[in-house]
Amino acid sequence: MRRAARLVQFGMAAACVALPLAGFAPAAHAERADSDKPLNISAENMTYDDLKQVNIFTGNVVATKGTIIIKADRVEVTQDPQGYQYATGTSTGNNLSYFRQKRDGLDEYIEGNAVRIDYDGKQDLTTLTTRAVVRRLVGLTKIQDEVHGSVITYDGQKDFYTAKAGKDVAGPGNPTGRVRAMLAPRNGGAAPLTGGPAKLTPSNTLQGSPQP
Repeated sequence: MRRAARLVQFGMAAACVALPLAGFAPAAHAERADSDKPLNISAENMTYDDLKQVNIFTGNVVATKGTIIIKADRVEVTQDPQGYQYATGTSTGNNLSYFRQKRDGLDEYIEGNAVRIDYDGKQDLTTLTTRAVVRRLVGLTKIQDEVHGSVITYDGQKDFYTAKAGKDVAGPGNPTGRVRAMLAPRNGGAAPLTGGPAKLTPSNTLQGSPQP
């Protein structure tokens, strides 16, 4: 049986994996209309730092921009002179920040959780940091792919995401905090992530490394 895992490229020292989404589904990108939509935010509190030109929202923050949703305990928003918007969501304690974005032309979504989520509106780049997990959903309920790592970056323009290992995702059965992935076969059904990491094909290079 063909496995989508064959399309995964495993980086040096088993530290990172890079997953081109086009290999798993018909070619698509993040919802292109999102960049033109206004950013709407609801929160319990808001402050504006005129010196730093940053809006700070705290308390059950929900930020939406087209199909993009970010939920966090705290969200900082800035805008560059060209009008591109940037948002950083962080959560504390056992809470994790949340991100979701629809893929253009498909009934599919990319969603994820992490302690920190950075959204770059200019590059359509989302970086999830610390205890990160990213899922590709068919509809809003069926998990098609799921990746766990310390840092996961989703490039909405290129439809590509990368994952990096780290101690924050270490645990029983994974003492070194390796990246773990569940990749459903293209001709099979999806299932939740269970057991050990998927079998990955070695490669001497890594494409699409996460942004610093």
